[in-house]
Amino acid sequence: MPAESRFVLDFADIDAGMLPEVGGKAANLGKLARAGLPVPPGVCVTTDAYRQAADAAPGLAGIIEELTATAPDDLPRLTELAGRAREVLLAAPLPAEVAAAVADGYRGMDAVAVRSSATAEDLPFASFAGQQDTYLNVVGETAVLDAVHRCWASLWTDRAVTYRAANGIDHGAVRLAVVIQRMVQSAVAGVLFTANPVTGRRREAVIDASPGLGESVVSGTVNPDHFVVDTATGRIRDCRLGDKKTSIRGVRGGGVEHVTTPGDTGRACLTDAQVRAVAVLGARVEASYDGPQDIEWAIDPEGTLWLTQARPITTLYPLPAARDGLRAYLCVTLAQGLIRPITPLGLATFRLFSSSVAELFGRPLADPVAGAAAGAQAGLRMFVDLTGVLRSPAGRMIVPRLFDVMEARAAVVMRSLFDRPEFALTRRSVLPFVARLADVAVRHRLPLHAVRALRNPQRVRRDLDALADRARRRLDLPAGTTAATRLDQAEQVLVHEGFTAVMPIAAPAALAGFGMLALAGRLVPDLAPGELQTVLRGLPNNVTTEMDLALWHLAGRIRGAGETLGADSGTLAGHYHAGTLPPVAQQGLADFLDRYGHRAVAEIDLGLPRWSEDPRHVLGVLLNYQRLDDPAAAPDAVFAAAAREAEETIATLTGRARGGLRRRAVRFALDRARALAGLREFPKYYFVVVLAAARRQYAAVGAELAAAGRIDTADDVFFLDLPEIRAALAGRDQHAVVAARRAEYDREMRRRQIPRVLLSDGTEPERELPRPAAPDGALAGTPASAGTVTGPARVILDPVGAHLEPGEILIAPSTDPGWTPLFLTAGGLVMEMGGANSHGAVVAREYGIPAVVGVPDATTLLHTGRQITVDGATGLITRAG
Repeated sequence: MPAESRFVLDFADIDAGMLPEVGGKAANLGKLARAGLPVPPGVCVTTDAYRQAADAAPGLAGIIEELTATAPDDLPRLTELAGRAREVLLAAPLPAEVAAAVADGYRGMDAVAVRSSATAEDLPFASFAGQQDTYLNVVGETAVLDAVHRCWASLWTDRAVTYRAANGIDHGAVRLAVVIQRMVQSAVAGVLFTANPVTGRRREAVIDASPGLGESVVSGTVNPDHFVVDTATGRIRDCRLGDKKTSIRGVRGGGVEHVTTPGDTGRACLTDAQVRAVAVLGARVEASYDGPQDIEWAIDPEGTLWLTQARPITTLYPLPAARDGLRAYLCVTLAQGLIRPITPLGLATFRLFSSSVAELFGRPLADPVAGAAAGAQAGLRMFVDLTGVLRSPAGRMIVPRLFDVMEARAAVVMRSLFDRPEFALTRRSVLPFVARLADVAVRHRLPLHAVRALRNPQRVRRDLDALADRARRRLDLPAGTTAATRLDQAEQVLVHEGFTAVMPIAAPAALAGFGMLALAGRLVPDLAPGELQTVLRGLPNNVTTEMDLALWHLAGRIRGAGETLGADSGTLAGHYHAGTLPPVAQQGLADFLDRYGHRAVAEIDLGLPRWSEDPRHVLGVLLNYQRLDDPAAAPDAVFAAAAREAEETIATLTGRARGGLRRRAVRFALDRARALAGLREFPKYYFVVVLAAARRQYAAVGAELAAAGRIDTADDVFFLDLPEIRAALAGRDQHAVVAARRAEYDREMRRRQIPRVLLSDGTEPERELPRPAAPDGALAGTPASAGTVTGPARVILDPVGAHLEPGEILIAPSTDPGWTPLFLTAGGLVMEMGGANSHGAVVAREYGIPAVVGVPDATTLLHTGRQITVDGATGLITRAG
């Protein structure tokens, strides 16, 4: 290939598959130009040209190696190395053959825009918008060559380097191309989002426009005119005029100038026809990419509309598969405390469990693998269709009330949809729901189970333990079992012994316990706020608190034996697997994992390792426990004190009741409330027992597929769904499928904002709601566990390997049972998710830890080390200083 064609390509010669050669921006422009869209002509200086220049820059390769070895949060080191990279690249002269090719490509274009086009830019998952440099109205060969050289150096700006580090992009793999494009000396220009970036709504174009070059809008130096257009109808839904006091214009001979004007707040810079034309252009671009786009556009003095740049909008949440009409979806996995994505096989397991729920309600599915029709997935997370709930009087009455105590903010979002005409009531009577509920109650003998629980709570607990043991045995298959049989058996247990087995026993028992608590509340006069909840402190029969205390007792035995665990958790895990921990620690951990090794952080995802496979988290918690040296703060002492306080409260409330019969009724009700309320944790515990047992079978199938060469490693099986696993067993190679799924999973792991409720048009209704009211400087959430504590915040996004000093206030996005060992040393708890009866809130109350849950953006607004006060009675968090 001639040097000039290797180093410079015309837009007409570029297609979307040339990302490694031309970078994201040029690949997009080439695709748009080939599609016949109005793209100003231009050329791309390829990554081969950059590579020639980089290879000639002495020491650059070594600097890149140092950057790769630097931690993403070590900003001083990252910026120092970025500065050195820029210096050496700018100091190296342009290779002569590259300079000649650039000069030839520029010839005949006069004024141009010179823009960076990185190979990690304008991608579906990371736009890198504004991370590299742009030079406008560049005139003359010398100026163009200098701008290209500076664009190359901008690959190593501080902002670009830190952005790549934060997004897990390999510095050594990134190359830079440069776009040289004929300059549009625009009369008016701006940006267009083909979906609303604030609400997420698709087919709603959002346009910002201002006189002059679009850089004034992109850079935020002007208050632009703002338009919102319904692209389906062309109706302009909103028009807000900016002052437009600043514009950027090209200067004759090259360069730009900032012009200050009196501004014009009374007249839009675009006519209605032009607004619609820009929206139509956006719809054409979106159709070319089959996805929402962030577009830069310009209108020249003759009135011609030009498309100067387009990139995917990377912040929008993906949509579930399309169904008729507007639908509302609740993120089930987020409601369960999981922000991270679920592996594909984990999602397949959720579909099997949804079939179990359908069976529980007497509606078995013809295809259990496909799951219930109400289930949906998007962004590797599980959703459930709420549309029927919102259109039903029984659904509106019951479901938001459940979420008031489970995940309060989600309940607020649900109620905000009641007045939307798309979710208007389609049924007026609650009788069909009552009849269905009665049918379920009779078929599964729920009243009888409730009565039995009230009569003998401990028998219920034994029955539930026996169910879990039976599920384990059903999935304890011998070594010679065929892979197909393993799949069949796992499917049978997940569907037919999932919720169908445990819920008819556990749910009536737990509901009977809370019913007894409510009954006592009606029989006792003059209850103080929160007084009745004190009865639920230090509950027995809670499998999660039993686990936490068992781990604490192990720490005590290790300390009592004089053993120390001085290494990091990863090293200790290696010693455990090798059998070389100190004797008490080795045996004690083995016993703990024999009882609780099926659990894990993010344990509802079958695709993640269990503690029995990877005990690092458990060992990290034991290391944390070694730092607690105040006997009065010992978790078992705190738990015992909470239980005593509960018993004292029962005695007080019983004595307050009037009349002997009523006192006996109150005593019985509160005793049963304590004995049964803790069983609310058991269904999830059982669910995780079954998942862990099924995981062992799927891992065995994965080992067989890896041995046959259909996948690389046994763990790759967790990135396939069930039909794909069976296809692999039949001989199909699944390497490409696994690679694509792992890439998607890695992208979704970087996503921090997950919608509680998502509409099928992309709208995230929570974004349209006001934040909870709070005094200036305070954050507000749902009160979850009474008490006030002041201490340093500790923001933890992942509990594995987390360091939490005794007395620190844990700030977390959400929690599941894998987090709760940290509660034993925490001074308080703040969570972004949850309600008064969510898992984290219940455990916090049992341990007597002040807690506030459902605090939007707590992990970003609160910072580690900052002194804060958490008031678990009012739901307020205040920051000191």
